[in-house]
Amino acid sequence: MPSPAPQNRRFLILETGRPLPSLRRHGDFTHWIRTAAGLGRHEVEVVPVLEGRQPPDPGPFAGVLVTGSAAMVTHREPWSEATAGWLREAAHAGLPMLGICYGHQLIAHALGGTVADNPRGREMGTVAVELHDSAREDPLFRGLPSRFPAQATHLQTVLAPPEGAVVLARSALDDCQAYRWREHAWGLQFHPEFSTAHMHGYVAARREALQREGHCHHRIAAGIRPAPLARRVLQRFVRHARAQRHR
Repeated sequence: MPSPAPQNRRFLILETGRPLPSLRRHGDFTHWIRTAAGLGRHEVEVVPVLEGRQPPDPGPFAGVLVTGSAAMVTHREPWSEATAGWLREAAHAGLPMLGICYGHQLIAHALGGTVADNPRGREMGTVAVELHDSAREDPLFRGLPSRFPAQATHLQTVLAPPEGAVVLARSALDDCQAYRWREHAWGLQFHPEFSTAHMHGYVAARREALQREGHCHHRIAAGIRPAPLARRVLQRFVRHARAQRHR
């Protein structure tokens, strides 16, 4: 069967994790990403790779989105390593891809980067993302303010991006908030799909861990605010991927 016309191609979402139980009434990560990206149900195919499912041939898709997860890339779980192998092949074949949080780290790992515990500790709440000069002409970040808010929650980070990648943004606690590999693969450590309700839910659920680590969860919660420009990055990926595959 021939592949669908480029403008009709769907996006593949690789599900690597699920929200906290207290937040599942809002749907799963794939729902959050799909709605934030402005994609209809008919425009995506979801594969729960965390259950050991193998992603399909990437050829028919406009691009792939990789979700966040409570798992750790450094644990090298079999499903995660198998997904990394698929992402490596798909990236070298030119498939547009965007990884979020765990997905950001997994793509970096797949392409030869280094992922480890963040030496600066946990990053959580609404953080300031600071763009490097390299982001000025990037298709996803072009024209955005040099500093904008985004939601974040993670313990691990990309310590060294893959060879051939350019780091696009940083934050106070993470030197690699975003990167681009070649011209079609991106990683975002922040969560463009998170609403303020999602962020509040994560801070509340992690309050004991935050206290043990010397953080005030009340202060972090008080600092949560909307992050529409972060969401715009996700929406730009969708448009850019479709334009690339339409060539």
